[in-house]
Amino acid sequence: MFNRVTKLISELRALPPLEVNLRYAETAGNDPFFERIVRQFYRDAMRRHPKFPLVRNYQYGVTACHLTHDFNDYFKSIESAARRNYKKSLRLGYSFDRIDYNNHLDDITAILRSTRVRQGRPMPAALFTRETVASNDPPSTSALHDYPYFGILRDGHLYAFASCLIAGELCSIETIYGHADHQADGIVPMMIIDMAEWVIKHHPDVKYYSYGTYFGATETMQRFKRKFGFMPHRARWILGD
Repeated sequence: MFNRVTKLISELRALPPLEVNLRYAETAGNDPFFERIVRQFYRDAMRRHPKFPLVRNYQYGVTACHLTHDFNDYFKSIESAARRNYKKSLRLGYSFDRIDYNNHLDDITAILRSTRVRQGRPMPAALFTRETVASNDPPSTSALHDYPYFGILRDGHLYAFASCLIAGELCSIETIYGHADHQADGIVPMMIIDMAEWVIKHHPDVKYYSYGTYFGATETMQRFKRKFGFMPHRARWILGD
């Protein structure tokens, strides 16, 4: 037991460092919503880990990849299987765009209800009895902070959707769902890849593209994250106030 713990501590300390400035002070002048969500993210990152109280919640194992100003750098860095998934979805006629969440509530409901289990975990039972609630998120007036929704569409219908927190140097994937009947078409890989391109084009201050944490995820999910360049890091969060 002692040897396993010592080995784990050594592995955690060997993780590459990541220093992310959320640039909180620059939410001034934007809708107060963005001040709240950036501060909430920082609080979540800095609170004590529920299982390991000696460390911060998002300190060890945050998955991220470094973005340059050239999308081709990212596209070439991901695994060939990810690129093949992406090209398959293009061949099948899917397209990517930023969406107005409230214009797709029926399709979002269908996506969420398309399977009762995701990543080995049951979906909440209430999901199958309650209608999808409209979002009241305000538009952002700055490229430094935003909370956009994105979609994968075909023939006027939505087949996958995602949301991201843009906070200074960070783009964090907050939610991402694909319709279970169309997962084999590569819709989620297309979403992840095209969101990276969108961020590079529209949010040039973003340096790090993140997708949750690594430790605690299933082996399948860890493998999926690595496929798209999301590798575990040892993070230092700067609120930027």
